[in-house]
Amino acid sequence: MKPPRFEYFAPETIDEALALLAEHGDDAKILAGGQSLVPLLNFRLARPAVLIDVNGLTPLSYIRAEDGVVAIGALTRQREVERSAVARARCPLVTDAVLHVGHAAIRNRGTVGGSLVHADPAAELPSVLGALGGSVVARSTRGERVLEADELFVTYLTTGVAADELVTEVRFPALPPGAGTAFLEVSRRHGDFALVAVAAAVALGDDGVCRGAWLALGGVGATPVAAGVDAASLIGERPDTQRIRDVARRVSERVDPDGDLHASREYRKHVAGVLVERAVAAAVANATRTGDA
Repeated sequence: MKPPRFEYFAPETIDEALALLAEHGDDAKILAGGQSLVPLLNFRLARPAVLIDVNGLTPLSYIRAEDGVVAIGALTRQREVERSAVARARCPLVTDAVLHVGHAAIRNRGTVGGSLVHADPAAELPSVLGALGGSVVARSTRGERVLEADELFVTYLTTGVAADELVTEVRFPALPPGAGTAFLEVSRRHGDFALVAVAAAVALGDDGVCRGAWLALGGVGATPVAAGVDAASLIGERPDTQRIRDVARRVSERVDPDGDLHASREYRKHVAGVLVERAVAAAVANATRTGDA
């Protein structure tokens, strides 16, 4: 299969890329890792008149901890996150999730920013951004703005990023030292897209009482479903089996997924509850082990 005709640009600077976006707007698509866009082009499901290849914008590839967040350049490859000591130490939920993204060959090319802007609600990184209340930085010739997770994700494959904007940075709030994390998903085969995914993190005090809880799901709605309000019931309590089960039950009752040829609505609701219970329990166990170390 071959893509439709398009005009190709490979800007060498961020300012050049922004000028191209300002000029072409809705007619343009950004090419970063290409793991989602290239198949869409080949199937002719995407027909941009202009393709702007940003792979030469190396200043957009970095991972650093600053001001209570892990800041990741939008062009950073997922494989770099997987191997990052900074990400593992300050926001392990991100590295937990990246390990579920496709296969190593996919992660070698796929970018952090590209995964988020593609806005597949079954993808791993959008769930993490939703769980932690992260944000992205978007730039244009008009200036720069920050979009919180609930502003970024609008519906299936649609974001709040304007046609003339380029996402330059992703910001994941750092977790407290010793927080336990877990990322679980159900898919037909390893590397396939998730039918349901759950991102969970729990911080415990020395007394075993929950001091913080973060939770979100993928694959059960048109956008990642943040469930922090449900997880918050654990705060101030010792997260035992019954309390965790109650959180899972409330989440399962609240989510309203679509059914499709891969899984029915009822199946996704059931699996959501099962995975929430398992993921929160695993996060608690991991936090306990960290505290004991």
